[in-house]
Amino acid sequence: MSFHLSDPVGAVLGSALDGIALRQRVIADNIANVDTPGYRASSVDFESSLRGAISSGDPGAEISPVVTATDTPVGANDNNVDLRKETLAAVQSQFQYQMLTRATSDRFDLLKAVGQ
Repeated sequence: MSFHLSDPVGAVLGSALDGIALRQRVIADNIANVDTPGYRASSVDFESSLRGAISSGDPGAEISPVVTATDTPVGANDNNVDLRKETLAAVQSQFQYQMLTRATSDRFDLLKAVGQ
């Protein structure tokens, strides 16, 4: 689901929320496949694309998250999911999501106060 406010700050918040949501889905897939033989874990980078859009002066530009295979060493079952790493990434991602939803809520409150 894509969410964007009509201003640059809202566009950045919306793109960041979309990127974090994708990262959470990828982490969940990695954890779900921790025992699947031959499974290769993936990671998500959306920050580079978002940073580029902001520095170019067009934070509303389409942000293209990149999903790549991780370089975690492969285990005995030809699987490279590191459960500790994925769990830590899930916790970090949850904190980032909470921070972004709080910022979005504060942004709505500010817009509502200005409109009154």
